[in-house]
Amino acid sequence: MCTRQRPTLRILTAAIALCTVFGTASCQANNPSASSKPSTSEATHEQVSPIEVVASTNQWGSVAEQIGGVHVKVDSILTSTTVEPHDFEMRTKVADALGKAQVIVSNGAGYDSWATKNLAKDTVSVSAAQMVGAVEGDNPHLWFSSDARNAMAKELADTYSRIMPKQKKYFANKLIAWNRREAKIEKDMKRFSDTHGSVSYAATEPVAYYLLSDMGCTDKTPENYVQATADGSQPSSETLQNFQELLEERKIDLLVNNTQEASDATNMLTGTAHKSNVAVIDVTEQMPADCKSLTSWIMRLIATLDEALTAQDTGESSEGADRSSSDSNSQTDASTTNDADNSGQADPDR
Repeated sequence: MCTRQRPTLRILTAAIALCTVFGTASCQANNPSASSKPSTSEATHEQVSPIEVVASTNQWGSVAEQIGGVHVKVDSILTSTTVEPHDFEMRTKVADALGKAQVIVSNGAGYDSWATKNLAKDTVSVSAAQMVGAVEGDNPHLWFSSDARNAMAKELADTYSRIMPKQKKYFANKLIAWNRREAKIEKDMKRFSDTHGSVSYAATEPVAYYLLSDMGCTDKTPENYVQATADGSQPSSETLQNFQELLEERKIDLLVNNTQEASDATNMLTGTAHKSNVAVIDVTEQMPADCKSLTSWIMRLIATLDEALTAQDTGESSEGADRSSSDSNSQTDASTTNDADNSGQADPDR
């Protein structure tokens, strides 16, 4: 709460002194409105209603909710795993929501430039790309990067604290709870690496690049294929043949498939992987509806990768691995929820 500055006066009159010492009540009685008027700090320096937040995607919207708790109202624009986010066209309703937001949470790096094109003067922009120094042309799937997630969580806690200074401790506690979940993710990643050693993969589109890099996996996607997808062009028949040979000869352990970028080429590659008994991991860009948070989604993906490789090592079919990992995913979400529910004072709204 802000305190009033006292004006420095060189001379105090006797009348003012007497009113201050003996007659405060009577002075207020002669001015009835004086006692009912709220202080300047109460009227202008502390927001009571929830902070209005608009996130470009539901994965970053999830982070905004995890850090803001009961003191934020978050509206996420892209929420469907069946919509191609790169082709999104902003409509009037979305523009109106962005115009009214106090805080806009975006990914940046060219992924959702529409979200920050016409920022209102008083709107605060929190961008993942700005947090980690990513620019357009870099891999934009920053929510899978532990550095980007942690930087965004810290920045959101600081932003909310500036808007609601009385709740600074609340937001700090929410950040502590966030850090505890990220520590759990780090442990899961280390366990994966200790169990499976050096894991190689290829991808139909580099959506999970940062996640797999954090897990110590090696990307062996053919360079010509990577360049074609980056340019938005179709890979040549020779490039696809090289990719198929990589799968048929089982020179990689995993094929990561972005289901939101499906095409004849990706369908052919996933089909070849299944026939060659190479584990196929489907990954979406937007967070699936049955995930409670971005952190629980990351934990689910790590569990899925672990189950798929374990099934492959034991000779099970990739379809069997998919079924068992699905069961494990449900347990992961439940475990994450229980961990959050038992977080105590570090997570005050649960």
